[in-house]
Amino acid sequence: MNAKSDNAKSALPYGFDIENPVLAPEIIEKALTSGGFPYDQQLKKKVYEEQLEALQLELLKLQTFVEAEGGRVVALFEGRDASGKGSCIRRFLERLNPRHARSVALTKPTETERGEWYFQRYVCHLPTAGDMVLFDRSWYNRAGVERVMSFCTLAQVEAFLEAAPDFESLLVRDGTNLFKFYLVIGREMQLERFHERRHNPFKRWKITEIDLAAIDKWDDYTRAQREIFKRTSTKEAPWIVVRANDQRRARLETIRWVLFHSEYEGKDAKIVGEPDPKIIGTGAKYFDTAP
Repeated sequence: MNAKSDNAKSALPYGFDIENPVLAPEIIEKALTSGGFPYDQQLKKKVYEEQLEALQLELLKLQTFVEAEGGRVVALFEGRDASGKGSCIRRFLERLNPRHARSVALTKPTETERGEWYFQRYVCHLPTAGDMVLFDRSWYNRAGVERVMSFCTLAQVEAFLEAAPDFESLLVRDGTNLFKFYLVIGREMQLERFHERRHNPFKRWKITEIDLAAIDKWDDYTRAQREIFKRTSTKEAPWIVVRANDQRRARLETIRWVLFHSEYEGKDAKIVGEPDPKIIGTGAKYFDTAP
């Protein structure tokens, strides 16, 4: 794999080369706290596993309530490549009834889909009454990866940014409980995760040509991310920023946020607790400080 040209390679921090099996010690040292991450140690495994099990039991209560009441839950997971979207979704769905809770991760659109209304291929995956659907990337592909990689025109991006709040407003007003999570990670953490994927044979499938091309497009993704927050975070459907350098904390806090902001029978407020404001939140404080 050739991740980038020699010119691009020299512009990366610490002379990063994804093909070099030895990762620069400066990247390893700074990865966890990169991008202003507020903790200098990963959450301990035992604490994480105990909290995860308790929160997953609460998720089962929520799912039972959603089924009984005919509710609909949609959660979008967006973020830079290697931010941990998939792992958050897996822990969320791990103990739920798969008949009524599923993930959606669409591949690139077909020729037919490219000729349709942009939102059309996502609409058919929205939940029916009683179901929960989690999108591993969503309609925001248009304002993120498609924009940065020039897979669409600027006019198409602008049309999307105008339409997305209206589309989401329709969903919410029709009774869908919509959560929009944006996972953010620091530069060094992304490089560390890309390097692990490249050199771990069990994770190598995660590295795509798009990932490789994204390595030297950090600033482009930052600009796209900030415009997404500015143009599409609304009172009805706000963006929820998750600082995800520590995947354990990110997984717990996304689950906790859904539970904390949902009403369901048998809710144990003590177990749910309150979302950690150092890790997760919405509004200018989080949008402006996201790396």
